[in-house]
Amino acid sequence: MRLPATLDLDAPYDRLESLPRTLWLPSVIASAGECGRRLSDARRWLQSLRDGVLPGAQADFGDPEATKPLRAVVGEFGLPGLARGVPALAEQVLRTLLWHLDRIVDHQPRLTRDAAIAEVAASFRAAWEQESAGLDEDLALLQGLGDLAQLRWDSLRGHLRSRPWAAARRASDWLRQLPALNELIRRLGRAERSVVPRAVPERREPQAPAPPRSLRAVETRLPDAPGEITGVRFSSRLERMLASEAVMLHHPVLRKLWRARHAEARLLSWETEAVLTDWRVDHSAAPHLPVPPAPEALERGPIIVCLDTSGSMRGAPENIAKATAIATLRAAHESRRHCKLIAFGGPEELIERDLGNGVDGLQALLELMAQAFDGGTDIQTPIERAIECVHEARWASADLLIVSDGEFGCVPRTLDRLQQARSDFGLRVQGVLVGDRETMGLLEVCDDIHWVRDWRRFAESASGDVRGHSPVHSKSLTALYFPNALSSHAARHTSSPAQ
Repeated sequence: MRLPATLDLDAPYDRLESLPRTLWLPSVIASAGECGRRLSDARRWLQSLRDGVLPGAQADFGDPEATKPLRAVVGEFGLPGLARGVPALAEQVLRTLLWHLDRIVDHQPRLTRDAAIAEVAASFRAAWEQESAGLDEDLALLQGLGDLAQLRWDSLRGHLRSRPWAAARRASDWLRQLPALNELIRRLGRAERSVVPRAVPERREPQAPAPPRSLRAVETRLPDAPGEITGVRFSSRLERMLASEAVMLHHPVLRKLWRARHAEARLLSWETEAVLTDWRVDHSAAPHLPVPPAPEALERGPIIVCLDTSGSMRGAPENIAKATAIATLRAAHESRRHCKLIAFGGPEELIERDLGNGVDGLQALLELMAQAFDGGTDIQTPIERAIECVHEARWASADLLIVSDGEFGCVPRTLDRLQQARSDFGLRVQGVLVGDRETMGLLEVCDDIHWVRDWRRFAESASGDVRGHSPVHSKSLTALYFPNALSSHAARHTSSPAQ
């Protein structure tokens, strides 16, 4: 028997190719409607959910009476808006909807069809009422930290129910109270030209050279010296003789006249004058102070974060450090910038992670959220590693951000290498001080220091603004009371009595 040429042996299952593998089984075995219609409508539902809109009522899987109340529940909880940009959530909504459609026949004949549809709709509503509680806030934070297109629903739900994610949510809440820190992190890097000029801090020079004095031009004229032609005069110098005089040498009679004129020094010759210009100091003029060129304002480039995870950071400083890590990853994700996290503690306690836009960056952040801050402080290794990164093309325009309480010191060799990186690559080192005063180590390493003065307020047990206020009137106690104790690297900072 010969089959018709127009017969498609794969229909309607060829429509499975456009659906994710996780939707194949629910779309095929659901008892509602006809298989070909279900597969076509499943594709429409999935595309609409990914676009963040509710599909049209005509996409009813061949069973409009049963699909209508379930579709109303999807719109009531705003699931299409939550599923925009989250493919795993869009698939889960469609998968659970098909599963509940298939449950209608299980309630019959114990219940009438209308009663079975109402039972299934109530069950669908209860499931997503629990599942969507707080989901909008979690997804808003999660989408700001990475690309969710690669996450499956079980992985996504596992992240949202984990203890590290709870810590990340608390850190995100604390981050809202630190707008200045957010702005600092947003401008880190040197890949784009900024429309806002960067403030240049004053630097105290140990021995400033005397300003140059104005110069004036003094001209000295030398007559009859080789130089500019100023006229014609009588002379006996052959090298300056006019061409009209030289022509007479070829005439038998005029040759005698030429000899007579030469003897009397009456040959027509060029008159010249040399002018010598001598620049001398003008003592009557005021000293001229040169204006240095304004530095080019650059921002929004790669970020290297050195996070202090030593024991002295436990408590409120730890919470601020985790909030800084979230703000850094969010800023890097929004503008597609590279971001590297270097968490350091004592010797040989170094964790280096690239906080990219994929799942690995999010996983690295969650690992940091779960990490306990303990141990000593070794600043040498992370700074040396950051300097090595700056020598790579990928991180050449990066800024270095150090988050610490400043309880560390740096050897001169590392400080010299850091200064060389500043000169060669324009590296800027920003510090986030989570403490009451600047330490010598922080002053020597950082170009600018952002002080989180109310850091005590971010402790788990802190309550109210008064408890979190720092009792110290200025972070620069060393510069105020012991200015001679500052090293040459630390003396670059200009201190004021109240900061």
